[in-house]
Amino acid sequence: MNWLGLEGKTAVVTGAGGGIGQALARAFAGQGARVALIDRTLERTQPLAAELGNDALAIACDLSRPEDIEAAAGQVDRHGGVDILVNNAGVLRPGPLDSVSPADWSMMLSVNLTGYMLAAQAFGKGMVARGAGVLVHVASVAGSEPQPASGAYSASKAAILMLSRQLAYEWGPKGIRSNTLSPGLVRTPLSEAFYADDTTRQRREAMVPLRRIATPDDMADVALFLASPRASYVTGQDVVVDGGLTQSLMGLVPRPGYA
Repeated sequence: MNWLGLEGKTAVVTGAGGGIGQALARAFAGQGARVALIDRTLERTQPLAAELGNDALAIACDLSRPEDIEAAAGQVDRHGGVDILVNNAGVLRPGPLDSVSPADWSMMLSVNLTGYMLAAQAFGKGMVARGAGVLVHVASVAGSEPQPASGAYSASKAAILMLSRQLAYEWGPKGIRSNTLSPGLVRTPLSEAFYADDTTRQRREAMVPLRRIATPDDMADVALFLASPRASYVTGQDVVVDGGLTQSLMGLVPRPGYA
């Protein structure tokens, strides 16, 4: 339990009511960290906070509203400050780029990108003052590989990669590390419809060299490492957690005469 050195730390997890968010919260709590659960409504996080115990906080916060983020940061600070921020909240409004509405485009960017930056500013103030802290941003393989019919999703995730690198450069001298975690295919309540059909599930699994779809716990395990002192010399990096999916491109190219 103590190998990761997270016992007694305070970790903020945004989007904590979702599949990956809940796994992140449970993972940090399992290592003895105190967790602040950030989501749009308390209904999404209060039961989990009660489950986790250890003074876990459930906080309602709309990440598209700067005033909500500042209020949430103030609430956590009153309970002792923040050591780790996991920027995990995200939204998707599907649709091709030739018809995506300005409202949907702006909404995705306001949560998926601007919300990450504002959360880093608000929850990072105390880190900068203390000269120590960790930022882990959940991006996506869609940030480096375009995902069609997904509106601003790929663009927002690509921007997160650069935001994290810039934070790593600017805040590194202040003792702050910043990295991204890029999931591939993950089975969550939101994606469960894709796996209801066995044929679709098998086709997806066949695309992944490890031949399985990730669980939210697979993402949480990597986030724990990036947030821990075991990764104390890792910053500005993108850790891809996709079972090898993004290494499969050349396997799609027809090559007559080869297996």
